[in-house]
Amino acid sequence: METESVRTEAEKEQATSTQGLSKKAQKRAAKAARFNELKLERRAREKEARKRKQQERARAIANGECDVNTTHKRRKTGAVGGGSPFNARLVIDLGFDELMTDKEINSLTSQLAYTYSANRRAAHAFSSLLFTSVNGRTKQRLDAMNDAGYRRWSNTEWWEDSYEHIWTRSFPPVGPPSLDLTNAPTNSTPEITADADDLRRSVVYFTADSEHEVLELKEGETYVIGGICDHNRYKNLCLNKANTSQIRHARLPIGRYVSLATRKVLTVNQVVEILLKWVETRDWEKAFWAVIPKRKFQGVERVDPEDDGSTINEVENENEPGGYANKESTDLEGA
Repeated sequence: METESVRTEAEKEQATSTQGLSKKAQKRAAKAARFNELKLERRAREKEARKRKQQERARAIANGECDVNTTHKRRKTGAVGGGSPFNARLVIDLGFDELMTDKEINSLTSQLAYTYSANRRAAHAFSSLLFTSVNGRTKQRLDAMNDAGYRRWSNTEWWEDSYEHIWTRSFPPVGPPSLDLTNAPTNSTPEITADADDLRRSVVYFTADSEHEVLELKEGETYVIGGICDHNRYKNLCLNKANTSQIRHARLPIGRYVSLATRKVLTVNQVVEILLKWVETRDWEKAFWAVIPKRKFQGVERVDPEDDGSTINEVENENEPGGYANKESTDLEGA
């Protein structure tokens, strides 16, 4: 048979090529040869399987059982979730580069990849995903990952400037997602515009140290998440940033819906996944139980939000003074 003759010739070539090698080297060569042989056989099987599927699909179309225009494989596009986007901007603030070790930066950049993937595949993705303060070792690590693959992430923006650039220049709080890499001008003089206050009021910084709890996400607003991996070494980092920027701040209502056995510290991508799950379900409890690792729930049961006995402050209306960052709280652990 043809296959057997090919195999025999391959065995002869292998025997010739392994002459003079040590026993260990000969074993490695034999193992590599077997792997290549199995690889060819596997590819042949896959080719036959594809051919059978094509024939089955052709028969189904001929019998009227399948729409000829129906695609059987999902194409890679900018939004694979399929639902309408949630018209709000999500910002990852990467302005903590100097506070992290190299290992923590590596962990953070991996979280950014998970964040992008989660938003891209969400049923209702945020319409704009913006990364700010892209500098230093964080940028170096991103450039080194997959040949700067982040530059090819669709529907994302990358700024070297901080998130404050949202209102110090005439950038709308929410707009059509950018398909290209966008760096805001650096070393530029801020241009305060007539609508700067409106833009500032549309921004909410998420921080576990806030005394305000967000009860719903709103389209037309901008939500900032601190991009830092510090294992809870630093306190009030994001809260202090919000205070300095004079923007609203809020924490996720974790304690109102679930009781955790460990610290209420989440990764960047976990926070994003929770927000995306809320957008999909409009249910915080479902979002928390779907995303927070199960080990954090060990020995605890779901808490009835009506009976938890907690006293909370909601994120105030953007036009009321209470909605701005003006107090400190250490109720929760985290940046």
